[in-house]
Amino acid sequence: MTSSSPSTQVSQLRIAVLLLAAGEGSRLGIYPKALLHRDGKTLLECFSRAIQGFDSVECIVVTGFHAQLIESEIVKLNNSLTHTMKIVRNVSPEEGQPSSVRLGLESLRANFDVLLLALSDQPEVGAKEIQELLDEYAKREDGQEIILPMVGGRRGNPVLFSYKAVSDVLAKPGMVCRVYMNEHPDEVRVMQTSNQAFVMDVDTPEDIQRHKLNLFPF
Repeated sequence: MTSSSPSTQVSQLRIAVLLLAAGEGSRLGIYPKALLHRDGKTLLECFSRAIQGFDSVECIVVTGFHAQLIESEIVKLNNSLTHTMKIVRNVSPEEGQPSSVRLGLESLRANFDVLLLALSDQPEVGAKEIQELLDEYAKREDGQEIILPMVGGRRGNPVLFSYKAVSDVLAKPGMVCRVYMNEHPDEVRVMQTSNQAFVMDVDTPEDIQRHKLNLFPF
């Protein structure tokens, strides 16, 4: 660890972003959750705007089910973003989220200090939550390479991984982040927080109503 202050360390971090948007949305009647919208903006747009204030050196969005619809939205959004999103399509999304995570990790090309691994169906996660994770990262002790938010005993998202942790995951064929965390608990720094945004996602019609979201007519 360096002797610089946490705020200085955070401002100097080069951040890579991996956003998972390959899910089928089966519990919503087969619907692309990244395209749920609120106040005229899709969740994908809200997230892409939230990361613009950080030193994002690369942002990868893994698509799968509903790829064409989501990729069309990404192309449109990139016209107005400083930090644009790169599309990586999982051609076998039925293999589940771990396959999308691994594909996304293998697609990283930029030099970065920390990776933000995020989900596309967390409507309350924004710049405030990302900053909270980065501030916690600046406080980590030697050997702590991962920041995991925890709310009342529930594991949350997004999660931060150091470049070293990502490299160690990629060094093992087929390894993914969740399994790596379970196998290396000493590398995980738990961030205890009361911020419910980290554990809120959208799985049911009731969740749509709770977060005041709307379905986009395709």
